Amino acid sequence: MTQKRYIFLVLLLGALTAIGPFSIDMYLPAFPAIAKSLHIVTARVSLSLSGFFIGYSVGQLLYGPLLDRFGRKNPLYVGMSLYILASIGCFFSTSIEMLIAMRFLQAIGGCAAGVASMAMVRDIFPVKDNAKVFALLILILSISPLIAPTVGGYVTATFGWQLIFLILAVIAAIVLIAVIFFLPESYQPDPTYSLKPTPIINSFLLVLKHPQFYTYAICGAIAFSGLFAYLAASPFLFMDVYGLSSKMYGWIFAFLSVAFVGSSQVNSVLIKTFRSAQIVSVSLPAMVIVSLFFVIGSISGWFGVYSTIAVIFVFLCCVGITYPNTTSLSIAPFSKNAGTAASLMGALQMTVGTLVSIIVSQFKSRSSIPMAGLMFTAAALAFIILVLGERRITEQVDEEVEEEKKDVLIH
Repeated sequence: MTQKRYIFLVLLLGALTAIGPFSIDMYLPAFPAIAKSLHIVTARVSLSLSGFFIGYSVGQLLYGPLLDRFGRKNPLYVGMSLYILASIGCFFSTSIEMLIAMRFLQAIGGCAAGVASMAMVRDIFPVKDNAKVFALLILILSISPLIAPTVGGYVTATFGWQLIFLILAVIAAIVLIAVIFFLPESYQPDPTYSLKPTPIINSFLLVLKHPQFYTYAICGAIAFSGLFAYLAASPFLFMDVYGLSSKMYGWIFAFLSVAFVGSSQVNSVLIKTFRSAQIVSVSLPAMVIVSLFFVIGSISGWFGVYSTIAVIFVFLCCVGITYPNTTSLSIAPFSKNAGTAASLMGALQMTVGTLVSIIVSQFKSRSSIPMAGLMFTAAALAFIILVLGERRITEQVDEEVEEEKKDVLIH
């Protein structure tokens, strides 16, 4: 594969992967404005975030079998079209119930982009490059947290929160056009793949029973939920508790995103010397230590706004290093049913994240204690699962070199 082709495919897959995060990050600064517009408390607006997470979880289980049966692109077309229509529905929402429903449908459609892009990484690139490619995708994802909240804050202040969803629809339409004309089909439809419930369930079970998959997918999903705790709790913490404006929150969010994005790129350097499993064995314990310090400091009243930002920054650095490696290790053993594996892994991530976001919405504490507590719980559980699961992995797949990589895709 030429360097130019390599970069182009990574950029396009990165754009697909960014659809979901952009849908989250851009509207976070609008929480107070949405609450005021719909005559509800800010905490209830987070239910629209939970609705998005639920839709994303359900949709990933739906698209996995479809991607393996019909190829990668056709299900992607359907999903992106639904996303665009649902985004327009969010624009016209006049109640929190309608917004939650539209966000659910938006997620059902948008998750096709995330699942397809993960599966296509496995299709197109050698397994030994997967962790590096996922880290590059995270670099592209940096566009979302770096600019989306800031743009969302200014759009909300100037034009109103509804316009955010119209912007999301336009972005999705542009990405869809690029996919139609420039992204190759990386997996030919498999007419033998049954879409009946029993074979689909058996396919999921086959993936789930693989020790390497369930170890890294589950521990990775739980560790990643620490990020969801931050996403769900930060609008309330920074804007309601610390009294910052939506514009200022957007800048803080962008700054904190540097931790997640920057550390994922540090991982690209680390992966040249260390195996993914070795990196995870260090990054997860670091998450436990940092989050425990956050809990103790929050309870003791040590932290103000700046120290809170500093601790969250370090925690997100740990997440940024852990995530691409657990993702790569989860899908590495699979080739034929990579779509199913990617969708199941994504569903696990979003399901755990949904639970965390719902839990966050139930807390009334005007402090960082709920966020810190959930971060520590996620890190500690993930580490325990890693330790127990690794004992069951007899032969780890993370540096397999495939001899054939679909010449039609790389030339």
